[in-house]
Amino acid sequence: MDRSTIPEQASHGEEPVRLGISSCLLGARVRYDSGHKHDGYITDVLGEFFEWVPVCPEFEIGLGVPRPPIQLATNDPAPRLVEPLSGKDLTERMESFAGRRLAEIEKLGLDGFILKSRSPSCGLEGVKVIDADLSSTTDGVGLFARVLAQRWPGLPVAEEGWFGDERRLLDFIERVLGHHRKRVASGRGRDPQQTANLEAAHRTLLERLLNRM
Repeated sequence: MDRSTIPEQASHGEEPVRLGISSCLLGARVRYDSGHKHDGYITDVLGEFFEWVPVCPEFEIGLGVPRPPIQLATNDPAPRLVEPLSGKDLTERMESFAGRRLAEIEKLGLDGFILKSRSPSCGLEGVKVIDADLSSTTDGVGLFARVLAQRWPGLPVAEEGWFGDERRLLDFIERVLGHHRKRVASGRGRDPQQTANLEAAHRTLLERLLNRM
């Protein structure tokens, strides 16, 4: 990746604080209806401090744009990912993709992930699940998000819908920065002075970010 594209604040004189993110939140037109879900706070504020690694699971497994909508459907022990118009079951296809894609981006040194809320692939909570009798609940987790949580149980993960809550946003950012410090320290050895410098840089970053809330 061209480091000239990394915001100055994101590097802090160290390795960038790098976050995975659902591509549609950055404005990419990859949704089923050819649209996007651009989030100005993410791009205009958080984008000054962090480097993004965009992912769109549905587009990247080859579903195309535009495409028929997909949904979660009940099938014990966990909901399946299906395309109701065609009857296609995309569960194994998405799980296989998620494993490969996450293995790729794990090598980049991620410190967190921001996902699209209520998405059948990316939503962390409140995702609609259709039962066998065609009734629905909103207690599902998107399939890509589920694989992400299983693969990286310690990775800070959030969805953009949480950021209207300042306390929840601040908690996520603090966990991201803590993960970054731990990851960088484990990679180069625990030099006390370097650790102190990174902690100071993160305090400055957090102060700057608080001023933008």
